[in-house]
Order: sequence, then structure tokens, then C-alpha cells
Amino acid sequence: MPRSAVETPLTESAGPALNELLKRGRAQGRLSLDEVRGAFESAGISPAQGRSILRELSEAGISLAGESDTARTMAAAADHHGGETAPAKKRAPRRTPGKTAAPGKAAAPGKTAPSKSAPSKSATPGGDAAGAAADEGFEVTEVEAADAPADLDDQSTAMGDSVHTYLKAIGRRQLLTAEQEVDLAKRIEAGLYAEHKLETEDLSPRLRADLEWVAADGRRAKAHMLEANLRLVVSVAKKYSDRGLSLLDVVQEGNLGLIRAVEKFDYSKGYKFSTYAMWWIRQAIQRGFADSARTIRLPVHVLEMLSKLSRVERDMHQRLGREPTPEELATELDKSPEQVRELLRTSRQPISLDSTIGEDGETRIGDLIEDTDSPEAAELVDRQLMAEQLRRTLDILSPREAKIMAMRFGLYDGTPRTLDEIGKALGLTRERIRQLEKESLSKLRHPSNARPLLDFAV
Repeated sequence: MPRSAVETPLTESAGPALNELLKRGRAQGRLSLDEVRGAFESAGISPAQGRSILRELSEAGISLAGESDTARTMAAAADHHGGETAPAKKRAPRRTPGKTAAPGKAAAPGKTAPSKSAPSKSATPGGDAAGAAADEGFEVTEVEAADAPADLDDQSTAMGDSVHTYLKAIGRRQLLTAEQEVDLAKRIEAGLYAEHKLETEDLSPRLRADLEWVAADGRRAKAHMLEANLRLVVSVAKKYSDRGLSLLDVVQEGNLGLIRAVEKFDYSKGYKFSTYAMWWIRQAIQRGFADSARTIRLPVHVLEMLSKLSRVERDMHQRLGREPTPEELATELDKSPEQVRELLRTSRQPISLDSTIGEDGETRIGDLIEDTDSPEAAELVDRQLMAEQLRRTLDILSPREAKIMAMRFGLYDGTPRTLDEIGKALGLTRERIRQLEKESLSKLRHPSNARPLLDFAV
């Protein structure tokens, strides 16, 4: 639908060609890039004036699109109206989802999804092309118009302030009335049902085309409701901006909750969407803190308990003038001292052993921590010398006797073997292995052979 007329000093002082162009844009709701470029050149509009006019056109709901986009739009409208081409100065009315989803089982949800409201900005690819046209003078292509971002203040972009830029962008979106929320919710419901039917049933080409149109209309309604409620996410996110995450990160987590709220919203219960969405946004933000705020993820209920413990500890410190003991905290929280000590241990932030300390920045924390499991250097040397001496002593035995002794006392891998295991490995009986072991030990106990090993027995 055409919106309010654009009447500014710039447009009033423009030439006849430009005035005629503006009238046509207000009647059709959209203009092609070639028409805008030609009118600006014939009227002698400067780039500065062009930026202002393009911005006013965008605010008035007059979108910019290429000739191919306009042709596709008119062809789609003619297809949905039995081949009748709409007049140039009248926008083709949309078919309601109720009519397209009427056959068979699709009738019930389809009837609750009238689509008489004006399309949102997200539904028109060229709706935000004014900013791109202003930045590049009047040389704008169709690809640039389709991919152009929302019109923002030039100074904000130059400043690089992402937060201010984001707030500026979402501030241009109009809030929804209760009737608009219900209408969008019905369109979303019809779109979701159409997507379900498209995935689960074998449909005729005609019915499939109708359901695809209903599904696309539902996606446009969903995008419209999301964009109109982004400011609600920011208002909630500001209350959580001092908990370890940047504001934009918190806003992104809240946006995930807003998407979930749009999909779950039940308009038939009579509640406002903002009241329903508030719970989902808060839950998503809290879940985001649980997943991102700590290196080691903690469950949500543990984080809530840690928050309560911190609050009680702070209050008791102010009352007592000292740090409260775990027993005192346990009394306040109605928990056992062991549970409080476990929470206090959990609240500690992990520190990497590779973190550097000191002014030079070359010393790591891991270099200052004793490894109690590692053996002493002298013990390692003794073990190596004893292993070498054992190998030299075993050389006096036959190869089979040396292997039996090594397996029996675990000289190879530190794992002693039983007589049965050695017998199976060598293909001998258990008794024969015992006899060979006895003979080998008697040889090793001879004073000439045992004397080198006595030094390691101390």
C-alpha cells in the first residue's frame, strides 16, 4: 500500500520530471533504479540532495528495485491472479493464505492466516537501497540495491561504533500494534503449517506452488516481527551487560530467544507478544552466560546458586566487617558446610599453566609448580645403572634362561609373569619353567655374579 506522501522543501523545488517520478512512486510503492537515475540527471539533483531524497523515499515506504525485479514481481502477481496483469498505478493485492491452503487438510490452519497487512521491509529486496545509492552517487546496480544494508547515519559508520550503529539501525523499525501482532502471528502459523505439508506430503504442482507462497509469506511475517521487537532485546540485554560479556554478545544471545518466542507465540491466548517474549529472551541470555562466560561450563542451576552465594557473602561481609566462614554461609543458605565449600571451589576461575607472570613475561606459572609424581633425578640415574647391570648379569645365562628370568620378574615392561603365562609363551610346561627358574637363580646367586648387584641393594 502507498504510504504517506513525501513532501519536503527538496521535493517541492524539484523539476517536473522528478515530481512526476515521486507521484508514480507513491502510487506504485516502488521505483526502478533506471527511473530514479534518469529523473535525478534531468532535474540536476546534486549528490547531497539525492541522499536526502533517497532517505525520504525509503522512510515513506517507496522501495528501489531493478527492472528485472519489477518484472518478476508483476509476473508473480499475474500468476496468482489467473494471468491478469495489474494496472501500472495499482499494486496487486495478495492472495490470503486461507485461500491457498484451503484444499483438504490444509484448510483449518490456512483460514486463520489472512494476509491483508502491508509487507514488511524485509519482504522487498530493494527496500533499503537508499543508503547504497547515497554512498555511490547515482551509480547503483541491482545487486547493490538488493544487498544494501539499512540506512544509517554516515558519522556513526565512520566512527566504527558498532553498538551505536546497531541501536541506530533497529531504532528505525516501527513498533507493532496488538492487531498487527495477531495478524503476523497468523501468517507465521500458516507458513509453518505450509512448510510441514511441503515436507511430508506428495502434492500436485499447483497446490505445491500455493503452499510455497504461503510458506514464503510466513517467513516474511516472521522477519517483520523479529525486526520490530529488536529493541525489546536491547532493553533486556542492558541489565546483563556487566557480567563478563559485551553488550553485543548479550544482544545476540537474546535474539536467539526472540526467534524462539516468535515461533512459539500463541496469539489466541490474548497476551501481548512482548510479555511472552520477555521470558524467552531472559532464558536465552542466561543460557548464553552459562555457555560462554566460563572456560569450564557449569550447569545453569549451579550458576544461580553461585550468584546467590556471592550476594549473601557480600551482605554478611558488610554486617560482620570480615569475611564470613563457610559455616556461617551454610546457615544463611540453609545448606551444609561441605556444600558451601564445594561451591566456593567451583567459583574459582581456571588459570592456564601457560600464563606468564613477572615483569619480563618469560616465566610461566607451570614452571613454578612442583610435579610430585615425577621421580627424582638421582633415582632415575640409579634405575638406569641398575638396568644396565642386570642386562650384563643376564648375559651369563643361556638365551632361554635369560628370557625366563626377564619375564618372571618384569624386566622388559615392569609386569611380572606367572609360570603358566611363561610356559604358554615358550611352549613349555609349568614345572619345566620352575626348574629353569631355579637353575638360573642359583647361577645368579654365585658371589662372582651377585657382587656387582649388591651396591643397588642398599
